[in-house]
Amino acid sequence: MARTESKMLELGTPAPAFHLPDPSTGRQVSLDDFPDARGYVIAFICNHCPFVQLIRHEFARFGRTYTDKGLAVIAINANDVENYPEDSPEKMQDEARRFGYTFPYLFDETQAVARAYDAACTPDFYLFDADRRLFYRGQFDASRPGSDIPVTGEDLRAAADALLAGQPAPQEQKPSLGCNIKWKE
Repeated sequence: MARTESKMLELGTPAPAFHLPDPSTGRQVSLDDFPDARGYVIAFICNHCPFVQLIRHEFARFGRTYTDKGLAVIAINANDVENYPEDSPEKMQDEARRFGYTFPYLFDETQAVARAYDAACTPDFYLFDADRRLFYRGQFDASRPGSDIPVTGEDLRAAADALLAGQPAPQEQKPSLGCNIKWKE
């Protein structure tokens, strides 16, 4: 299990645009599909990574809670599925259904979107404000596989709560840690 930190894109960076397929619905999804969003959570995840497997139940709960509060929550899988078939679009559908993802779980086959976001690991989280400017990037919480730290999503929740309350971004933002994105050769 390779442990890779997120790259911590500069705060204020505009959200790169994308149009990606959602294997569960067959629809193309973009940020423009959420015109009334109070903010945008973009999460780079996959099916097979132990770091994602640890948090997926709580991330699904986060998605339900914060979608109801006005955030657009979008997950993206950019892994090379030729070498990691457990991350294939068909398996993504199973994952979304099994863990109750109520948000789009998109497939970035060309990996262009992951590169545009400078994503490095799974999970890798970005929170943009309503103007699509980066407000938070970093860890879901301090839990890690093999640690006794409970999965709560406290870091991302605190940032989302601050954004929704019109407060400044958290000063301390810790990089996410996870498996490296499986780039194509």
